Amino acid sequence: MSLKFASALRQNHALEHATIALLVKRLGMGTRLIGQATPGGFVIYGDIPTQAVEEAVSEGLSRLQRGEAELAVSSMCGTNLVVAGLLAGISVLAVVGSKNRLRRLPHAVLAAVSAVVAAQPLGRLAQRHITTSADLSRVRMARVTHRGRGRRTLHKIEIIR
Repeated sequence: MSLKFASALRQNHALEHATIALLVKRLGMGTRLIGQATPGGFVIYGDIPTQAVEEAVSEGLSRLQRGEAELAVSSMCGTNLVVAGLLAGISVLAVVGSKNRLRRLPHAVLAAVSAVVAAQPLGRLAQRHITTSADLSRVRMARVTHRGRGRRTLHKIEIIR
């Protein structure tokens, strides 16, 4: 994977998080949204007005450019799930071994739960240092387009550098 590709994806991931955080703040916690970063921007799935998306992208970009890096990290990010799954799987494998698996089940459950608890801060660290980049100094929003309606609405946000 090229460095330019990875950098663009990380920046778009950060802006996706900021945008969704601002949309949820404006529209309420019951708002159902899913985001997906791409090298050319990101997509937001959810039945929300296009103008609200445009305003949230613009504000999120501005705030990230002013140094509000915490907007790049989300507690709802899939990175957190991946880190939790990896840690839980590895910890269970380490505890269970190949003999007396049933007897070791309580230890496996304890190991998995401990791993999931540890994954909370580690997932945020992974976002901060691996999957997002809050350095959006050369990033601009090109346009926001939408397709579909109702629960099948998606907004495509295109980014230029």
